[in-house]
Amino acid sequence: MGGELWSVFDFARRYRLTIREQNRLLMLFGPVASAADLLANARRTQLI
Repeated sequence: MGGELWSVFDFARRYRLTIREQNRLLMLFGPVASAADLLANARRTQLI
């Protein structure tokens, strides 16, 4: 299953994820993962 590889750090910054969520993604995938995997597994917290 191909796809563009992203740095988890860059992905977290681009999508404004919390440090906690960034760390969760790092534990799941390591420092690099496909864009599809990151988008499917990222959780955004509601600020409102």
